[in-house]
Amino acid sequence: MELVTQNGQPTSIIGLAGHSGLDSTAVTVAFEAGVNYFFFYNLKFESLLGGLKSLLASKRKQVLVATGYQERDISGLRSYFDSVRRCLNVDEVDVFFAEYVCPDDDMTQVEAMLDELYSWQEKRLVRYVGVSTHNRTLALKLINLGKFQVLMHRYNMAHRKVEEDVLPSAYKAGIPVVAFTCTRWKTLLQGHPRWQQEPPTAADCYRYVLHQKAVNLALTAPQNLQQLEANLSVLNAPPLTPEEIDYWQAYGNLIYGTGQDAFETQWM
Repeated sequence: MELVTQNGQPTSIIGLAGHSGLDSTAVTVAFEAGVNYFFFYNLKFESLLGGLKSLLASKRKQVLVATGYQERDISGLRSYFDSVRRCLNVDEVDVFFAEYVCPDDDMTQVEAMLDELYSWQEKRLVRYVGVSTHNRTLALKLINLGKFQVLMHRYNMAHRKVEEDVLPSAYKAGIPVVAFTCTRWKTLLQGHPRWQQEPPTAADCYRYVLHQKAVNLALTAPQNLQQLEANLSVLNAPPLTPEEIDYWQAYGNLIYGTGQDAFETQWM
């Protein structure tokens, strides 16, 4: 399956996510550069939402609106969904995620949430039902259940075990993957004492993630317009060569370390 806009255009390989430092003009800058996927975790990203609402007023069929809900209560889910539609003045949300599904979740509640999302899809209120998770084992279990259509999953130069199982399984199942935390909470940009070359830029991190055929798009959440414009260069960049892939994997190995030294590695 391929993510497409309401007028049938494929999703851009870069998606813009909300950040408190961005102003509303970022949406226009991104859209004019070729970005058509916009994601927000909640309604606190007022600048992004303001810019997105203006864009949707004239370009609704050319834009994918993506959001989600982290809690598992159906009443809260419905309330949030209604708030999103009122905020953006839209009837339909393109992608809606059951967010941050984790091993501690009651899977009965998760499945009830997904059932609710599919009922919205039948009413043409949601176009794609998604799940986001950091956990590889859980991602595989959910893929095998076949109860969702889009996977948002952590993937970057350091967190590469998904290349062994999650990404191939998602690709085989026809489930497009939205990659997030592509810079590993910016730690990939900071260098390493044993790496004598320049560390990757954010654009390098997105290009690495996008070399996997299972990944439809990489989310970027720049802090300002300067960072956004730098990241948008990915839209016109060539694919990484095999030599570049090996180069950045060697760097990612250093950043990951033993896999036991920080919160973000323990999630794997």
